[in-house]
Amino acid sequence: MNFEHTEDRRMLADTLNRFIAEQYGIESRNHIAYGAQGRSPALWQQFADLGAIGALFPEAEGGFGGAGFDIAVVFEALGQGLVVEPFLGTLMVGQALLAAGNAAQKARLAELIDGGTLLALAHEEPDAHYELARVATRAVPQGDGWVLTGQKAMVLFGDQADVLLVSARTSGAVDSEEGISLFLLPGNAVGLEHRGYGRIDGGHAAEITLNNVQVCADALLGNLGQGFATLERAVGYGILALCAEALGAMDVAKKNTLEYLQTRKQFGKPIGSFQALQHRMADLLLEVEQARSAVINAAAAIDAGERITRERALSAAKYSLGRIGTLVAEESIQLHGGIGMTWELPLSHYAKRLVMIDHQLGDEDHHLARFIALGQPH
Repeated sequence: MNFEHTEDRRMLADTLNRFIAEQYGIESRNHIAYGAQGRSPALWQQFADLGAIGALFPEAEGGFGGAGFDIAVVFEALGQGLVVEPFLGTLMVGQALLAAGNAAQKARLAELIDGGTLLALAHEEPDAHYELARVATRAVPQGDGWVLTGQKAMVLFGDQADVLLVSARTSGAVDSEEGISLFLLPGNAVGLEHRGYGRIDGGHAAEITLNNVQVCADALLGNLGQGFATLERAVGYGILALCAEALGAMDVAKKNTLEYLQTRKQFGKPIGSFQALQHRMADLLLEVEQARSAVINAAAAIDAGERITRERALSAAKYSLGRIGTLVAEESIQLHGGIGMTWELPLSHYAKRLVMIDHQLGDEDHHLARFIALGQPH
C-alpha cells in the first residue's frame, strides 16, 4: 500500500503550515489560548476560508476530503502550531451528522464547513471514566418531544457553541450500549447551564447542566436508542485527530531539542556530542517514527468497513501516542534542562499539550484495555 500523500494533501499541508507560521506564532497562540474565549473567531473564519474545515468532510456533503489521511494532514499541521480553535468538536459532531442525520440535520454541515456555526459534542460525564457507553443523563418523552436532565463534563467550547450534540439515555442500564440517544440542542436552550473555564493547555471547555431542558421530536439524531454506534464512529474520528495532532507537536519538540543539543555548549563542546545524550535522542527519534506508523495505520483503518479492525487500530494508536507523547515531553524537557520548563520557551507549551492529549478521549491505560478486549472472541 502506498502511504505517500497525494498532491492535493501536500498542497493542503503546505498551505496550513504557512498560514499557521504567519498567523499563529507562539506569542499570538498563547494570547488566544489563554484569553477569555480560548479561541479566535476571526482566525477560525480564516481557517474555514482556507478549506481546513472542509477538508474534514467528503465532497458529497460540501467538503473536499473526509478520508482518514485528509483528517490526519489537517490535525498534524494544527499540532505543529498548537492551534486551539474548535476543530476537534467540529469534526466529531460533523461526523455524527453524516452518519445519522436526516436531510435537514445534514444541511447544518454547510454552516459548519463555512465557519458560520459552532457545534460541540456534549457526551462525557463526571464519573464516566472514558467509558463511551456510560451515560447517566436521561431523556424522557413529554408531549411530542423530550425533556433532558443530567450533567456533561469537559465540553470543548461548550459555553460558546451555537448547537450542542447531547447524548442521553432513553432506556437501558447506565452502562448499556443500548438505549443511548443523541439530541441536537440550541446552545441557549432554556434550562441549559454552562460553567466555562480555560484549560491548562490552552483553549476553553465547559461543564454543562441540563435542568429539564425541553426539545422537540426533530431534535433526535438518528434512531431512538441506537446512538452508541454513531458516537463510537464520531469519537473514533476524534481519536485519529488527536493522534495526528500529537504527532505534529512531537515533530516540533523533536526538532527544537535537536537544535538545542547542537547549539548549547558545555566544556567547550555542543552537548549533542556527548554519547549519553546521543543515545537518548536516538531512542526518542525511533519512538516518534513508531508514533507516525501508528497514525498511518489508524488513518488507513478508519475508512475500512470492519468495525473491530477500525477500533483496534484507533485504540492502538491512542495508546501509542499517549505513551510516546508523554515520553517526548519528558525527554525534551530533560535534554533542555531547567530552561525547558519556562513559559517563554515554546517547548514547555508543546510538552504540556502532549501530556494532556493522553487524557482526551481515553488515556493509554483505557485504550490498552480496550484494544485487548476488542481482540477477545464474543
